[in-house]
Amino acid sequence: MVLLSGGMDSCVTTAIANEMHSLAVLHASYGQRTEQRERRAFDQIADFYGVRERLVVRLDSLAQIGGSALTDRSMAVPENLPGNTATIPITYVPFRNAHFLSAAVSWAEVIGATAIYIGAVYEDSSGYPDCRPEYYEAFAQLIRVGTRPETQIEIATPVIHMRKSGIVRKGVELRAPLELTWSCYQSDDEACGVCDSCRLRLRAFSQAGHADPIAYKAQVAQ
Repeated sequence: MVLLSGGMDSCVTTAIANEMHSLAVLHASYGQRTEQRERRAFDQIADFYGVRERLVVRLDSLAQIGGSALTDRSMAVPENLPGNTATIPITYVPFRNAHFLSAAVSWAEVIGATAIYIGAVYEDSSGYPDCRPEYYEAFAQLIRVGTRPETQIEIATPVIHMRKSGIVRKGVELRAPLELTWSCYQSDDEACGVCDSCRLRLRAFSQAGHADPIAYKAQVAQ
């Protein structure tokens, strides 16, 4: 099973998982600014890989809780590259990935999936606390003690230590449909090119020596 947001990292993670497994994909909508565009990317990527087993869950409580520029429109999305990753950016959705993983584990138990792949990136990203390797090590222990004795589900984070440029190169190598992905935090028609997620993506493609296949409203030198 792959947690497929529709972004570049989850798309490349899907491509990696597809090399070894038959796939099921899970997508979560939680009231984020670009949820409709992300859902479209999810469907298109799943179609590309011919995935039939799909689950879309709604986690509207995350928007109701707020506390993130991704779900609270009164908070401005940062338009600069992340700086010191010791400071948690306002685009962090509090404890979001635990909600995603909980839904994934529940579904994995039902369908007999043996691994949950998630495209978390820590070393060359925004520094979200729920993207750290130790976070997934702890969650793997929670799965072991919180599921049936016969359940064997691992958490796979194949891109967590990769630089974003390396993820681009891996995606190109695996012929992942990067043109179908969506990374922008604040626009759902054409990527803004200035939010921190767009900037990280554009810098990654530039460093990888490849042209980004999606269109942008603006591109600022990274």
